[in-house]
Amino acid sequence: MNLNPDTASLIAYIGYLVSIFLFVVAIKRLGKVKTARSANQMAAGAMALAVVCTLVELGTIDYTYILIGAVLGGGIGLVLATSVQMTAMPQLVAVFNGFGGAASTLVALSLFTAAEKGVTLAEMDFQGEAGYMTAIALVLSIIIGAVTLTGSLMAYMKLSEVFGRMFGKPILLPLRHFLNIMLIISVLAMTVAWVATTSDPTLSVNLAIGITVTSLVLGILLTIPIGGADMPVVISLLNSYSGLAASAAGFALNSNVLIVSGALVGASGLILTQIMCKGMNRSLANVMMGGFGGEDTSGGGEKSEYVNVKSAEPEEAAMDFEDARDVIIVPGYGLAVAQGQNAIKELSDQLKKRGCQVRYAIHPVAGRMPGHMNVLLAESNVPYDELVEMEAINNEFQKADIALIVGANDVVNPSAKEDKSSPLYGMPVLNVEQSRMVFVIKRGLGAGFSGVKNVLFEKDNTRMIYGDAKKVLEELTTELSESDN
Repeated sequence: MNLNPDTASLIAYIGYLVSIFLFVVAIKRLGKVKTARSANQMAAGAMALAVVCTLVELGTIDYTYILIGAVLGGGIGLVLATSVQMTAMPQLVAVFNGFGGAASTLVALSLFTAAEKGVTLAEMDFQGEAGYMTAIALVLSIIIGAVTLTGSLMAYMKLSEVFGRMFGKPILLPLRHFLNIMLIISVLAMTVAWVATTSDPTLSVNLAIGITVTSLVLGILLTIPIGGADMPVVISLLNSYSGLAASAAGFALNSNVLIVSGALVGASGLILTQIMCKGMNRSLANVMMGGFGGEDTSGGGEKSEYVNVKSAEPEEAAMDFEDARDVIIVPGYGLAVAQGQNAIKELSDQLKKRGCQVRYAIHPVAGRMPGHMNVLLAESNVPYDELVEMEAINNEFQKADIALIVGANDVVNPSAKEDKSSPLYGMPVLNVEQSRMVFVIKRGLGAGFSGVKNVLFEKDNTRMIYGDAKKVLEELTTELSESDN
């Protein structure tokens, strides 16, 4: 590409402005379910434009390694995105966050060996305000990127079926807080030493490697005490970290588009993290300290702890659904595990054929990643306007004939409003008990992640339907369709 350098720079800067504008619009559109899909495509297009503009600005260079990287990265991403099961989507998001952190770390480290004017960056003098800013940006990119990488890999293992049994629950190491503090102090000390000793290339590179390794260990120790059900918060926070790491790398590379796009991801991730914490009525510090839900709750909430729990078979429940005119469905992680998203869509279609209004109440922390239920239901083509956020639908339960709970537990527990001694007290929950009838599809009376007994199961208007969520939903649909014949 033999463009005049000034012309190439002008074209690139205009392209950068366009891509930044598209990034901002895409972030805005991601806030609404109806426009999220097109927003994702817009953001991808903006990134592609930024890459092309970068190549234009660089001018005549060897594209061999760039093409190899693009083909490998694009191929791996395509295979992962098209082959992953919907139940494994949180794991995929965690891995992508980790890839972002790894990229920022590698870019920062590569600057130590990239020849510039005959010397490596490690041999350059970081004196002066601009020099120190570059040094700080490099170190931040390494630290945040490395923490994001190992933290995301640990999040993946906590969520995966293969490693979940080993890492899913909080792992509370002795003296973990002391270890974290010592690692942070070590990173800070090495950072100061690195900036102060840039005249010694060997020591400078060794310190950079030391900062990287220490940050990788820190990422593991920060994530390992956090339970699997806290992953919506962790994933959104790690997403923010990946953006901040990219933004820091942008400062080091003097790339405005990388600074802005990384800052957008970082800021939106932090806002989403705060929303997730609010939805769980817990502080970020409380989540990061870990241990919540660490007790063995697999047998929590056994039947002996409950009184007056009423159950129903699908055939009995179907009779109530036949007369219902307003049904609100509350999906949870159990729906994803059972892979019942298509079954619930079929039940919804059957109800709508009978003139029934059907809506889905989406709690912000339902599932294992931000927006998990939205993504899950979108796969089965549930109309976007039927997905209603908690704040908008909570007052509608008192008008509903039936609230159908599928795989959700803590987010529908009235103890969060009624019992001040409950660990859930103060957590925003869905007012499902206000409906005329409540049906809960669940394998048993086991407790949710919090280990707290769900008093909803004892309410007079609640009926438990025991069994696999997908099978129960299919039976309900069959019963309703047969009643029409």
